[in-house]
Amino acid sequence: MSLFANVRRTAFVALCLAMAGPASAAVTPTDADAQAAREVAESLRYGHYEDVTLDDHWANRAFTQYLKTLDPQKAYLLDADISEFSDLRHDFDDAMVDGDLERIYGLYERYQQRLTARLTWLVKTLDAKPSFDFDKDDRLALDRKDSPWADSEQELDELWRKRLKNAWLSMSLSDKSDDEIAKTLSERYSNQLKRIKQTNDEDILTLVMHAVTGSIDPHSEYFSPRQGESFDIQMKLSLDGIGALLQSEGEYVKVSSLVPGGPAEKDGELKPADRIVAVGQGQGDSEWTNVVGMRLDDVVDLIRGPKGSVVRLEVIPAQSLDVTKTRELDITRDTVKLEDQAANAKVIDVKRDDGVHRIGVIHVPAFYVDFDAWQAGEDDYRSTTRDVARLIDELKAKQVEGIILDLRNNGGGALQEANSMIGLFIDRGPTVQVRDARGRISLYGDTDAGTHYDGPLTVLVNRLSASASEIFAGAIQDYGRGPILGSQTFGKGTVQTISSLSEGEIKLTRAKFYRISGDSTQNKGVKPDIAFPSVIDPQEIGESSLDYALPWDQVRPVKYRRYGDPARYLAALRARHQSRVEQDPNFSYLKSEVALSKALRAQQTSISLNREQRKREMDAQEAEQLALENKRRRALNLEPLTSFAELDAASDHISSPESDPQQEADIEEGSSDKEAKDPIDQAQLQESAEILLDYAHLTGDR
Repeated sequence: MSLFANVRRTAFVALCLAMAGPASAAVTPTDADAQAAREVAESLRYGHYEDVTLDDHWANRAFTQYLKTLDPQKAYLLDADISEFSDLRHDFDDAMVDGDLERIYGLYERYQQRLTARLTWLVKTLDAKPSFDFDKDDRLALDRKDSPWADSEQELDELWRKRLKNAWLSMSLSDKSDDEIAKTLSERYSNQLKRIKQTNDEDILTLVMHAVTGSIDPHSEYFSPRQGESFDIQMKLSLDGIGALLQSEGEYVKVSSLVPGGPAEKDGELKPADRIVAVGQGQGDSEWTNVVGMRLDDVVDLIRGPKGSVVRLEVIPAQSLDVTKTRELDITRDTVKLEDQAANAKVIDVKRDDGVHRIGVIHVPAFYVDFDAWQAGEDDYRSTTRDVARLIDELKAKQVEGIILDLRNNGGGALQEANSMIGLFIDRGPTVQVRDARGRISLYGDTDAGTHYDGPLTVLVNRLSASASEIFAGAIQDYGRGPILGSQTFGKGTVQTISSLSEGEIKLTRAKFYRISGDSTQNKGVKPDIAFPSVIDPQEIGESSLDYALPWDQVRPVKYRRYGDPARYLAALRARHQSRVEQDPNFSYLKSEVALSKALRAQQTSISLNREQRKREMDAQEAEQLALENKRRRALNLEPLTSFAELDAASDHISSPESDPQQEADIEEGSSDKEAKDPIDQAQLQESAEILLDYAHLTGDR
């Protein structure tokens, strides 16, 4: 039931072969490939949640998805290639049902030929020591997915000339010499050529099946035996690494999310949607391995390593529109343990005219349970619900006036824990509906009498709150137990199961979650009652950003008892919230940063290849970002920064004012250090405490 579980599987498959293919041998499907295709087709038709019909309409969609998987930026294949294989627009379904993959593999072979030729052309061009004119007014389109296919090799030559020129200019602006640039780029393309020879039949089948399942929904996937084994190891968390879940995006490997309690999440430097461009081993001036265009599983292998060792990453920050602006960071590898994901608590002081009020915060990174201990019948097994109940008791002893449940970045986990944790805050009742492919609805709920906490409550969520987190937040909202704060959640409202095939495994979407109000959590997620600005771009992260995501819909609501009516007080709560955040430097900074990022994304559809124009664009963007930060710093009586280099060098991008010693003393053992240091994070928590206190006052529940 976890976002991380689904993304983690994607990390072994999604577009990972977009830069690979056999060097010279003909691509011929085997009997095992044909059998796998037939079984996948059968599974989709008779096992998927949706009513899947493999007809001409689906064939066209699968063909389109296959092209997107092979050549997402339309940089290798020609329009003539697409036309030559256009029979697949209506025959793809028959090929899958019959296991006749000759034409499908034939298109892959054509792509492989084009790719090999293009990489060879790039290496030869670099060997000839190219000279670029950076005084011309050339521009390079940043996204070609909606562009037409090229009519000729000459047209693609011009595209790649611009790409090569852009790569050269980017490195030149990063103070690299011509010799360094030529060597780096030549190694990049030569390594891609070498990796082409390493691709085997299993890799090709996986790519084809990924396009097939991806044309149905983004969470149904085929796994070859090798990839299934890798995922099983990853799910057991027995491999040491940094706790970052990766996926391919064009030529880049992108961070899709961070594992709660993992080294990357604790470090706080790596962010979702960051793109990794190079990997190094150990501290200091170790040699970098350029990973642009590298297969995803190869990048994963580079990042994994022994516990205690250091991996170095060079990344393009998620908010950066200029690929020349990279950051280098070091992360010490470790093993993610259950205790690293455990809930923790702290107390926040809210100062008002009538004195200081104490608000409790319980951070729940994931919904976890020690299944082995639970199944063994042990009385003291570890679980989210048990830990949260204990933390509630500790916060009650400190006489808090309300509790914030912080589910930000919680990608889900054990459904039973989300279900039982809801029961801590209600006195019996339904919690979630699950509808299967036949339309049958199962109702889950809390059967234990009484509540563990009936005081003022709010739930804080963000775009990375998913699956079980959305079930919990949705139930709290439906029951009227308290307002939901933050940003719209991920929207992962489907259930997958894994089945074995004669060759590999298939993960199929088999059911859908619905709130007790009847609304699905799929696609739309949970909308907060009071929204906070978010730097996470919903077009980059979230269910609605994925191809062929299943739609939002509704079923009949069930009967349940309302515990309150937060909507009655929202106008007053929003007015007070708005009045406060207009005076809060961190909220103002965040709101302005979000607006700036949106404006830049809308404006910048291409990038200049003129050196002076490029520098002017970079300088203007840096000046705006520096001005935003200094406005925030002046409001906090902090020393302003004199240059963008100072801002870029800051470990957390923005500096925090002195913390309250009393508040630091109230942080429980196990709380996230990153939370205490991140001023934006702290600002959101502080404002959540203010809203919760307002809510308690308005309802008379103090």
